[in-house]
Amino acid sequence: MSKRTWALLAAMMVSIIYGVSFTIAKDVMPTYVKPYGFILLRVLGATVLFWAVSFFGPKEKIQLNDFPRIIAAAFFGVALNMLTFFKGLSLTSPISAAVLMVTTPIIVLILSAIIMKEKMKFRKIIGILLGLFGTGFLILYGKSIGNASNAMLGNFLVFVNAVSYGFYLIVVKKLMDKYNAFTFVKWIYAFGLLMVLPFGWSEYHEIHWTTIPTYILWEIGFVVLFTTFFTYLFNLVSMRELKPTTVAVFIYLQPLFATIFAIGLGKDELTLVKIVSAVLIFVGVYLVTQKKVSSN
Repeated sequence: MSKRTWALLAAMMVSIIYGVSFTIAKDVMPTYVKPYGFILLRVLGATVLFWAVSFFGPKEKIQLNDFPRIIAAAFFGVALNMLTFFKGLSLTSPISAAVLMVTTPIIVLILSAIIMKEKMKFRKIIGILLGLFGTGFLILYGKSIGNASNAMLGNFLVFVNAVSYGFYLIVVKKLMDKYNAFTFVKWIYAFGLLMVLPFGWSEYHEIHWTTIPTYILWEIGFVVLFTTFFTYLFNLVSMRELKPTTVAVFIYLQPLFATIFAIGLGKDELTLVKIVSAVLIFVGVYLVTQKKVSSN
């Protein structure tokens, strides 16, 4: 398989893991672990794993003038990204949050056009709009808005999260072109850990490990190992070969895989709306990822 095919498969794996994680994380939070405590747990576990694995990777030295970019990637990709999403989700409804999350590809497309001077091709714009419409249709149909303690602030924070992730995809791209992933991702998480520590310390200490059921411990392990560690690795693999706009569009697949997982557990049913939404999403992803002669 070509490097591009591996990159597209890696991006697909990220969407599958995140799709499954929505259901799994609901079991854990907030009954056993509060949101900020869970973030600290995730970042701490991933930091340990990345540093451990880095000893088996290539021996590269990061130039001092690249550390500001690494710190920026830690801020946008770990700290601000995770903290605003979890806090925003606690204030608004999951539906509103999910709809806002899928604005990321549009934000990345706009940021790429401004910062990286990437051309906004008509094909990509149509693909992104199709994916956005399909995802919104899938999430909104037949659902109620639900309870939201402060929807306006919550929606704003989730939107900040989407913008933050968009910046991260662009900031980290230059690091990917210069270093091996294992060289710098450990530093991104180390700085990210320092940033989330003040927010999650008290909630982390409130965790009563002895009262947590075994299956919840396994689910916490899944979130740390797969949702945090492996998804970052897969994202880095995909970003080495693909443009940020192409990587971002795979966010559209997350609600689709979440629905498939729920149907598999008997918690949802397949309807015409979901089939139509799935077709729109896949067509959107195809249009954005289809390779032309001189582009990714």
